[in-house]
Order: sequence, then structure tokens, then C-alpha cells
Amino acid sequence: MGGHYDKDIFKQLQEVLERSDRIEHEIRENKAEHKLELKQQELKFKEEFNEERNRFNVRISSLETELAVVKTENLLLHNDNERMKRIINNDSSNSSLPPSTDQKGKGANTYNTREKSDKKCGGQIGHKGMTLTKQEVKNKIENGDFQHKVVTFGKEEGNYVSKYVLDLQIMTTATELRFYADATGRIVVPKEYQSDVIYGPVIKSIAIDLYSEGAVSNDRIREFINAISGNKLKLSQGSIYGFCQAFAQKSEDSIAQIYEELMNSKTVYTDSTTVTINGKQAHIRNQSINNAVLYSPMGKKDIATLKVTGILPKYCGTLVHDHETALYHFGTRHGECIVHLMRYLKKNTEESKNAWSGKLTSLFSTMNVERKKRISSDSVFTDLDISNYEDEYDRILLEGRSENKGTSGKYAKKEEKALLNRLKKYKENHLLFLHDFQVDFSNNMSERDLRKCKNRQKISGGFRKQSGNEMYCNIMSVVETCKRKEMKIFESICNIFNGTPAIF
Repeated sequence: MGGHYDKDIFKQLQEVLERSDRIEHEIRENKAEHKLELKQQELKFKEEFNEERNRFNVRISSLETELAVVKTENLLLHNDNERMKRIINNDSSNSSLPPSTDQKGKGANTYNTREKSDKKCGGQIGHKGMTLTKQEVKNKIENGDFQHKVVTFGKEEGNYVSKYVLDLQIMTTATELRFYADATGRIVVPKEYQSDVIYGPVIKSIAIDLYSEGAVSNDRIREFINAISGNKLKLSQGSIYGFCQAFAQKSEDSIAQIYEELMNSKTVYTDSTTVTINGKQAHIRNQSINNAVLYSPMGKKDIATLKVTGILPKYCGTLVHDHETALYHFGTRHGECIVHLMRYLKKNTEESKNAWSGKLTSLFSTMNVERKKRISSDSVFTDLDISNYEDEYDRILLEGRSENKGTSGKYAKKEEKALLNRLKKYKENHLLFLHDFQVDFSNNMSERDLRKCKNRQKISGGFRKQSGNEMYCNIMSVVETCKRKEMKIFESICNIFNGTPAIF
């Protein structure tokens, strides 16, 4: 029994070693299996992570693109909002818009800021009246200017009190023209009398006066003249147009005289306004001086059209205008309207909140006040005066350059920089009124002359043809020049119809 014990122990040890080898083998197999499983899980996790990361990257990219679009739209909206504010805030005080646009935000029939007072309506004490006095009426009767009739009340004896009633007497007359045969038996009738019934110069002159000064349409002129004749006349709308056309043709000599007066003037003021011809945009340009004005039709405002417009192609003096750069191709010197410029300075102050533009406005106002004083005292600015003003002008522009760097708002900054560039480049033209007192501070004369054209556009509409625009310009040139020269307008119109130039 003892001999078998060692064998049993050895056998048990072998079994234990075998079992240990099996366990170790199983452990290695399990470990390899789990390692493979872990690796598979790790690969799967990485794939899922990469997929998720890619999804997030795509989403982030999409959001970034969306954000960029939103930022772009926001910038556009911001700029557009700034642009719209600039437009909405425009009026006649800070832009070229007419005063009629200043009614925004005001109540009906509110035209100015005048406050209500306790004064009675009508002329105030000290106001010089325009009504004829009794003595003036007597003088006109003695001179034959008034036809005199007497109507009595009561018995015609003793003292009496005279009162005068002034009125017009309208009577339609028919003048028969008889043309007899000459020695050869031939009856010669002048061309202007070819029709059996024609109209005389008074009727034609009434039509021209209403057309020009009254800005009345042809149809309403026809109705008015027919009405004051007691509807005895039967004028047509075509007749009214014919009167205007004939007057424009007969005005050629007067237009030529206006042309010469403008050509001989050292300074001419010019501007333009838009009109419509058959629904399309066209223009009227005026050239004005103190005693004459010439209106010229223009299809466009380009240099090619200006080269054939009015006096511009041959004029050798100073042109004053509202910074129309195309006009710098004409004339020899140029002055710019400072009132027009001050509107842009005011707008810049409102938008940029910078101080330089307000300072320059004050400087211009000071220069103009001092200029008026020199004119009234028949003196001029000294070289030192002008040098000091120019130095201050330059100093303010330098201040403006510095302030412009901090201006907020895309459009405000851009417009301010453009304004500063203009002020520097055209300094000589902006300050010409200091050097030459024959150059006005503003171009208001020219702008006032164009209001009549704009009023006609509003009341009577545009023109059907270019010839209508040309006709209107000729008529207005003669009528407005007659007013400038304090001539009797109605009499002057009659003279032209009778073949006599109205302007000498």
C-alpha cells in the first residue's frame, strides 16, 4: 500500500497540471475572444462616434452657412434701413426736394409754422395798399386811360359826392376786311387772311397770357374766352394751340434779342427741371439774368445735348449753377449755389452727428453777411480777408476728415466723404462769390424761374410732342423777360402778333 501512494500522488499532480493547462488554455481562449470582442466593440464605437461627429459637423456647417446668410441679410437690412431713413428725413431744407414735399406729418392745409394771432384778416396798419386812389382814377380819366361815364343819384343840383366803379367792358367785334381787285383785275389776299374767319390780336393775346402766366390748359382757355364773349365765339382747342404756335414763331426776333443780352452778360444763372413729353422724361433749362431769361427745351441732360442748348455752346462768361459737373465744359468760370450746398451740409450734420458741417455752414453765413455789408458800403474784401476765410475753410475740412473716420453708418460715412472731396476739389467755385460780387451767393433766381414750368406741369400736365415743349419755352422766354423789364405784358404780346418785336 505504501508503494502505490507515490504513484497516486504523482497521478494527482498530473491531473492538477493538466487541469491547470486546460484552465490556462481556456483563459487564453477567453482572453483572445474577449479581446476580439472588445476590438469589435471599439471599432463599432469609433464608427458610431465618427458618424455622429460627421452629423454634427454637417449640422455645424449648415448652421454656419445659415448664420452667414442671416448676417448678410442683417447687414443689408441695416444698410437699407439707414438708406430709407435718409430718404424719409429729406425735405427742402436738406436736399433738392421742392417745398411741396415738406407737408409730411402735417395736418391738412398746414403750410407753415405761423402761430395764430389776434390780428384781423387783411392788410395791417402801415401796409402799403395796391388799390387805385380816387386821385389816380381822376388822372387816368384825364389822360384818356379810362373811359368816363357818369351815373347820377338824386337831383342834379348843389353839392355831390363822387365814387368810382372800375370795370371792364367786353364786346365782340367783327372787322370786315375788303380786298379789291388791282388794275389787272386780280384780287390778292395775304396768306394770313386765307381763312374766311380769323381771330384778332386781342383774343390771341388773352390766350397767350393765360397759357403762360396763368398755366391754364388749352381746353380751359377755350372755355374762358368763349364764356366772356357771352358764348358768341366758338373757339376750338385747336385754335388755342394755333395761337400759341403762331406766337412762338413770331417771337423769333425777340428771342434773338434775349440771346444777345445773355451772351453780353458777365454772369448767367442756369438750372433745369424735368417735364414729360408723351409720358417720357425730358427737361427745360433756363439761362437767367436780372433783365432777361431764356428757356431751352432738352431731351437729355448729357454734354452732347448741352452743346446745342441755348447760349451754352458760345457763352464766355461765368455760369452759376447747382453743381452740375457737365456744365463745367461751358463758360470760362463757374460759381456754385451755396444755398444748395448748405442743404447737404445740414443733412450731413443730421446723419453723421459731426460738428464740422455745422461750422462750415456758419462760416458761409458769416461770409454772406459780411459780403452784403461790403456791397452796401460799395467796398470789397481785402486779400487778407479772403485769405483768412479760405484758411478757415481749409481748417474745417481737415476737422471733417478726422471726424469722418469715426462716422457710423455705411451710407452716412460714404456720403460725408464724398461731400468732403467735393468741397476740396471745387473750393474755388464755392468761394467765387467772395472774389467777385457779380456772382450771387445762391442760384435762387434761376430756381424761381423754373417754378413756373413746374407749376404748369402740375396743373396742365406734360406735352404731347417735343414741338410743344419748344413752343412753351419760346412763349415763356418772351413773357418772363417782359416782366423782368417791367413792360406791359398784354401790350407786348399784341405787338408781337401785329409783327412788332416786343423786346428791344
